[in-house]
Amino acid sequence: MNDLVISCENLSKVYQDGSNQVEVLKGVDLALQQGEMLAIVGSSGSGKSTLLHILGTLDTASSGSAKIRNQEVAKLSRTEQAAFRNQNLGFIYQFHHLLMEFSAVENVAMPLLIKGLSAKEAKAQALDMLEKVGLAHRSSHKPSALSGGERQRVAIARALVTKPALVLADEPTGNLDKQNAIKIYDLINELNQSLNTSFVVVTHDLELADKLGKIAYLDDGKLAIKESQHVA
Repeated sequence: MNDLVISCENLSKVYQDGSNQVEVLKGVDLALQQGEMLAIVGSSGSGKSTLLHILGTLDTASSGSAKIRNQEVAKLSRTEQAAFRNQNLGFIYQFHHLLMEFSAVENVAMPLLIKGLSAKEAKAQALDMLEKVGLAHRSSHKPSALSGGERQRVAIARALVTKPALVLADEPTGNLDKQNAIKIYDLINELNQSLNTSFVVVTHDLELADKLGKIAYLDDGKLAIKESQHVA
């Protein structure tokens, strides 16, 4: 049985900058098993977010192959890609992107409503996920009444509520202080262990990256992977 959640072969991405071509990704190979975690680090402009967007079906590679759960996503139509994202992927960003007029539980329930669940079932599952991230007692609060760390926990709950195989996180702690950032990474580790969800996390913080199972270094568009020595 193939348990690869990510399989990329010779992945390249070229952007046109006026008369010049800029190769952001150069022959990237990447394989990640279900339940594994990966941190992607690199300098600004190294291609970290571009790679994450390709994995999330939000961008396409110029050449090479990117498969998520054995599906070559570039071959899907936009409608099929949207359905694939909702079924298989979760997203966490530096800024929480919560809907400010809705409560925490309503924000977390939103992907389930889009998926077609009843309002009652969506709320029940959203409350269960808020409990997993330690925020059941804050479920009725709107984002304006939550701290920065709490808002990011709500965003994590929203990303995980559909039980995706893979969560893609772009600088998920970039807007938090060090103490809250460490708590978020500890939470990611706990959720990885309890749910067997794979995580790919883009970060500039090597200390936090070292808390995950593997570290991928992007430099000049090329990827090198090393095992973390200090998994939390």
